[in-house]
Amino acid sequence: MANNETHVVTGAFGYSGRHLAAALLQQGTRVRTITGHPSQLRSDPFDGQIEASPFNFDDPDALVRSLEGATVLYNTYWVRFDYGDTTYDKAVENTRTLIRAAVSAGVERFVHVSITNPTIDSPLPYFRGKALLEQDLAESGLSHAILRPT
Repeated sequence: MANNETHVVTGAFGYSGRHLAAALLQQGTRVRTITGHPSQLRSDPFDGQIEASPFNFDDPDALVRSLEGATVLYNTYWVRFDYGDTTYDKAVENTRTLIRAAVSAGVERFVHVSITNPTIDSPLPYFRGKALLEQDLAESGLSHAILRPT
């Protein structure tokens, strides 16, 4: 059953995003991705069924444009570990930019992949960052769902 909605999946060519995008396509949903690895477009696992744009955290207006027309945004973006300029703090900052872009673009629902038991007072930056973003999302005014996989 096809529908006219467009859903955006961050990282649709990555592990979690790929499975989510495949399920959405199977349901007849139009899917777009924003990805940190635009070079992977050459190995597109969806044979061109998904429109792809690069993450533009340094260009919020471009990020808003990549989200325009989307009904739902599924956020799988995060970092596994600090490495060089890729840090948990930077991931929090980037995701905050994504949340603001979703609001500006008129996204109706934001589905955020978090982690089990995130807490703001955690000594672990991974867990603390996820908790901060859950709080930011709750305060954003967006209709949202938070997934906490185990």
